[in-house]
Amino acid sequence: MRKIGVWALLGVGTFLLVAALVARLWGFPSAQRTPLDTNSTTLLSGEASGVVVQVGDGEPQPVVAVNRTLADADRSTDDAIVFGAYTCVAVDQDLAGPDDYCLPGDDERIVTISSPPEGVEGAPDVFATDRRTGQALENGDLVPAGYEQKVGLVNKWPFQAEKKSYDVWDDVLGDTVEAEYVGTEDVEGHQTYKYEYTVTDAETEIAADTPGTYSQHKVYWVDPATGAIMKQTQDEQRVTESGDVALDMQIGYTDETVKDNVDTAVSNDRTLALIGTWIPLVGGILGVVLLLVGVLLLVGGGGRRRSDSV
Repeated sequence: MRKIGVWALLGVGTFLLVAALVARLWGFPSAQRTPLDTNSTTLLSGEASGVVVQVGDGEPQPVVAVNRTLADADRSTDDAIVFGAYTCVAVDQDLAGPDDYCLPGDDERIVTISSPPEGVEGAPDVFATDRRTGQALENGDLVPAGYEQKVGLVNKWPFQAEKKSYDVWDDVLGDTVEAEYVGTEDVEGHQTYKYEYTVTDAETEIAADTPGTYSQHKVYWVDPATGAIMKQTQDEQRVTESGDVALDMQIGYTDETVKDNVDTAVSNDRTLALIGTWIPLVGGILGVVLLLVGVLLLVGGGGRRRSDSV
């Protein structure tokens, strides 16, 4: 009976040690991948004025926006995830809710709205990123023909984000800008890494076939463990070549969106900590202890049997 107990200790110890190694070496890397069932809606609010704001006689108007991002699991792979996305901004005038933000293009409340490339069906914007690093991937066979090739970070930071600058995609420029790490900051009681970038009077197309200058100051608050954006603000201006202000907009995530983002990040961070730290640590320590105890009992028992036989 004693021998059975010793072998049980050795078995449990081995199991815990293997479980710790599997969690750290396989489970943790596997958990650090963007889920293929991602389906997120981000709400923003603020104010805007300019030529594209068709109501309000030129005065700044309250605006709301929705960014929707949906993963295409069929096109995605173990390492790459394909997203369909669209964005629209509308003057907050008799809008029923998020489903009413992206309105028909002839509605005067529309400020900006994304539209599909000519001849391509599906989401207005499609792109592929690395599931671990968040970096844009070559469109190749992942993304249907006709969509813009993106580079840099598009919609999130990498897992285990670092305190350094990252190249981030800017849709208006059609190129990356450097988002500089500027410090840590609590958002809803959750520690985030803060990044920001500034574009000043860049000459570009501010809308389709409309050259002008573009300025942007964008700030991101990022959950370092998952790379998810908790909060975002932007201060944007687009000016035509003739000097008309096409758009002057200040907008940011709503309080509700920020809270939801933080709640999700806290839950995901706990899961990552469990798989990457606590299971390997506790399982490893207990496994080693039980193995040592089992070996000592096994050796000690053998020694006593030899003494008894003399």
